[in-house]
Amino acid sequence: MKHAGVFAILILFFLSVEAVCQPIQIKKEYASTLLELTNTLYDLQIDQPTHTDCGALACKNCNVLHTRAAESVYPFAVAYRISGQKRYLKAAKNAAFWLIRQQQADGSWKETPEEWTGTTTDQLLMLLLAYEVISDKLGTKEKNLWMNASGKAADYLYNVMKPEFASINYVATTTATLAKAYALTGVERYSKKARELAHRTISKMDDKGFINGEGGRGLGSKLGIDLGYEMEMSLWGLGLYARISGDTLVDNRVRQSLKEHLYFIYPDGSMDNSWGIRSNKWTMYGGATSDGCQALLSLYAGDDERYAAASYKNLLYLRKNILFGGLIGYGPHHAKVFESLPCIYPTFTKAKNLALAYQLEEKASRPNVKIPSEHTGWLRYFENLDVVQIRTKNFMATVTAYGYKDQMAGAKSKYMFRPSGGVVSYLWAEGYGALQASSVTEYSRPEPMSFPEAPGVKSLTPRISYADSSGYFTNLFEFDARLKTKQALAGSFSLEAKGELKNRNWINGGVAYSIDYTFADDFLEKKITLTYHDAFPVITITEPFILEAGAEMIRNNDSTVLINGTAKNFVFSTNPAAATLITGKDAQHYWAPYPALKAFPVELLVAPPSEGFQKTIVYRISVKN
Repeated sequence: MKHAGVFAILILFFLSVEAVCQPIQIKKEYASTLLELTNTLYDLQIDQPTHTDCGALACKNCNVLHTRAAESVYPFAVAYRISGQKRYLKAAKNAAFWLIRQQQADGSWKETPEEWTGTTTDQLLMLLLAYEVISDKLGTKEKNLWMNASGKAADYLYNVMKPEFASINYVATTTATLAKAYALTGVERYSKKARELAHRTISKMDDKGFINGEGGRGLGSKLGIDLGYEMEMSLWGLGLYARISGDTLVDNRVRQSLKEHLYFIYPDGSMDNSWGIRSNKWTMYGGATSDGCQALLSLYAGDDERYAAASYKNLLYLRKNILFGGLIGYGPHHAKVFESLPCIYPTFTKAKNLALAYQLEEKASRPNVKIPSEHTGWLRYFENLDVVQIRTKNFMATVTAYGYKDQMAGAKSKYMFRPSGGVVSYLWAEGYGALQASSVTEYSRPEPMSFPEAPGVKSLTPRISYADSSGYFTNLFEFDARLKTKQALAGSFSLEAKGELKNRNWINGGVAYSIDYTFADDFLEKKITLTYHDAFPVITITEPFILEAGAEMIRNNDSTVLINGTAKNFVFSTNPAAATLITGKDAQHYWAPYPALKAFPVELLVAPPSEGFQKTIVYRISVKN
């Protein structure tokens, strides 16, 4: 019997090794999800020839005909080439000519229901790429309409697009749009403008290749870094421009940048934009209105075998977020926290990304290799960002002290409610998935159509805070925190974050903090030291935990809480003499639209010291053996 057991274990081992080594049929995988999403979009399209809006896609959530949804013209065109089904060709034509009818006199398109016209670059690029795919199926009149509208839109972008006009992802996309416009029309000024914008964009890259230009305005152009928009928009825009134009300077900068960005694909394929300045749209598979990382990773798949593997992992994670009816939700728990279907934005943006990935991928299959996050036993400090990633046997975490400030808008800025202050913005556990994930400190709806109503929601980010007559103070509003990695001990990694508890206007409240982190294979420990220098409030330490399907939280006693998952269990433990343990307070409010998640809160109430001015609390999140 003993030999039989060993034999069975060996069989399972070799089967698992074979599964990992099995090549990824990458183009087939892209095509499969592309067709699934395209079928959903097809069913939403108005197709009655006599209808005023024939070709538009109906969004049942917003009750709006989003002009950007007409970017589905490209997924429809590619779906036609993949399948040969003429219904997709008809859908592509209908989408294109509806979009053309919506064009403004100056050549732009509004991003209905908003007045913003920067998305003209996205709409035009999809028209141009789709034209290349199906032009042989267009009549002379159709070709003329298509290219005349494209010329007007290209002229508009030529005149207005620059970092002073738009967030940097629009500028980066426009480099590809105008390069493609030049390739199809031969209008020389489009090529010159594309090169000018491309070089302006890479001038805003830091030494690691992160682009500073997604947030609020400084003296004209925008500042701030967002990993999600870079991986899902800006970098593939620059890379596609470089491929079309042969600009090796830009191409090399994108290649170097991608090497750094790859670390932010987690072991389960989720994309870590927990810390980015536009993380208010983070869905965990990517962003709600950005395109997707497959286009970028396919564009450079020949450089590094890990790129296709990362792309595939993210695709698998994306698939988990496709809801009944074929629409992509806002995150893993969308069906738990919303009764309504999502807006169609994530569905058509990810579809166009997969159409691009399919067209850009040069091989049918790629090796299924490990990506960086699948290797264990490392700490990586992104000094340019003040962001640290740690990977141990059972955990992967992101700790952020990214210090961007929207100095012009201050607390009115939608970019200043992302997590910071040296907090864990994402905690993933082997055999469980997301154990903790951040959301905005205060929820608002800066773009009412993109941000759903969510009254009373509380932040999912772990935090230190207090409230008194002076207001609410937390380390999440500390954008001047100091982060320092320490000498690693055997089998563990240490990290320290220091700062002040501040209010939404970045004003000190009178309590300083330091967090000493220890990440080991089987536990994460936090040692929090509070220094009361001008105020002596009761401090609340909040640790919300994401409950996977089937998981439950059980308060065991005054010092421990059990987190029982379907495949792995954890224990939250602390010293009851240092703090009072509270579980489940206001639990119904611990959910978020982005990422669509529901959490269960564990709190530690810390009374001020009876003597002196400091108090220390230590607690652990451990794997339960």
